[in-house]
Amino acid sequence: MKPAESISEKSYWVVVADQGRAVIYTHEKRRDPLNESTSLVNEIARSKGSSLTTDRGGRSFDSHGEARHALRNEKSDPKKQASSVFAKTIAERIVSAVQKGHCRGYALVAAPRFLGLLRSSLSASAIIPPYLTIDKDVVEKDSAFIEKLLADQ
Repeated sequence: MKPAESISEKSYWVVVADQGRAVIYTHEKRRDPLNESTSLVNEIARSKGSSLTTDRGGRSFDSHGEARHALRNEKSDPKKQASSVFAKTIAERIVSAVQKGHCRGYALVAAPRFLGLLRSSLSASAIIPPYLTIDKDVVEKDSAFIEKLLADQ
């Protein structure tokens, strides 16, 4: 993850994210042009799913007798778990900025599934709610596209 570079005092944040990448834009007033401030990358989300899991479940003996049984494979999806951790990382960054006074307010623009993870991660922390949420996957778009999307809301 790349550290914050040019986050100025008392700015508005626009967090554009999906499960693999997040870009934090700042602007002094809500209608000002956006400045890309920070970019975060979730490397696990970009990995192939099969490279993240281990082999099948092992074998176990019965507690009574001599029979052996296969253990179930855990069905937790490593990418889903990594997305939850990434959402918490983004939420912590927002909470920290609000608490330190760097962020006046923030907007969330995220892919629909990831927006739910972000909301739940942020609701666990007692901070101000976002002034705007947009459920679109636009993390790969440029700042001009994001500005237009925010203006249309």
